[in-house]
Amino acid sequence: MGKMKMVDLSHPFFGDMPLWPYFSKPEIAPMHSMAKGGVLTQTIKCTMHTGTHADAPRHVMERMFDGRRALYSHELAVDAYCGDAVCLDIRVADWQLIMPKDLEDAVARAGMKPSELKGMVVCLNTGMHRKFDDSKMYYHYSLGCGIDAGKWFVKHQVKVVAMDQQALDHPMHTSMGNNGTRMKLEGYSGKTICDEFIEKYGIEAYAEFDKDVYIKVHGKAKYDEKFGELEAIGCYGTWEPCHKTLLGHGVVGVENLGGDLDMVKGKRFRFFALPIRWHMGDGSMVRCVAEIDEKDIVPAEPHIYKYGAM
Repeated sequence: MGKMKMVDLSHPFFGDMPLWPYFSKPEIAPMHSMAKGGVLTQTIKCTMHTGTHADAPRHVMERMFDGRRALYSHELAVDAYCGDAVCLDIRVADWQLIMPKDLEDAVARAGMKPSELKGMVVCLNTGMHRKFDDSKMYYHYSLGCGIDAGKWFVKHQVKVVAMDQQALDHPMHTSMGNNGTRMKLEGYSGKTICDEFIEKYGIEAYAEFDKDVYIKVHGKAKYDEKFGELEAIGCYGTWEPCHKTLLGHGVVGVENLGGDLDMVKGKRFRFFALPIRWHMGDGSMVRCVAEIDEKDIVPAEPHIYKYGAM
């Protein structure tokens, strides 16, 4: 074993950083300055889901699958987001769902078997972290996970899923599409991203993201077979199903991995992400790092951030 190194897997935090579409930007203001008071003290106001952050079950659901009230962040173990990890190199076409076959392909290329993932932190490197910006490209048009990937992670008993995308779910499964607060956001063409997706991939592909359309295309029995476990605990099936499938089974998640994620792609390491000790928290911003043998670090260009004031 060689010398162990720490690799930063977090995006930088600052006032003009990229934000999920309906979040307010962080408000950062000094209370004291060096010139006036001899010390620098700053205040910060933002959601805990800004930038690189962790989700607690209570963030997205009232009850978990075992009937318990969904857990707040303070009810999770202190090491809930830490452990032995692998960074999977995910190769999926733009704007598509990450499916079990894609995960199994990435696991094989990492020299592992899915059965070896039990109790591990699984980091996904899709390349989206390189597109992190205040842009439709990063938020609206990201590839991402859905219920099939969520069930796959649960089946293989992973401990944590950490992704380099805007959320644990594909954007069309979120409120950006026709779920939740149903923003149906405008895409680059001026049409909604729902309409754009249908035009590009067809109604059957889009049905995965829209309960009413899924039932119309595939029938209620097929919908119940796929999403019924979520509906049974009061969750709208196509609204963030990967979030809820994971968190409802006690598999916690980290969103917006960044930094030098490419330096650990396809490698195994120790992963650390520690939320603040927030009583009744729904999640927390976290500093994610990988502790890895320096001989295992993948040669990669450091991530240079070019957006905003960076």
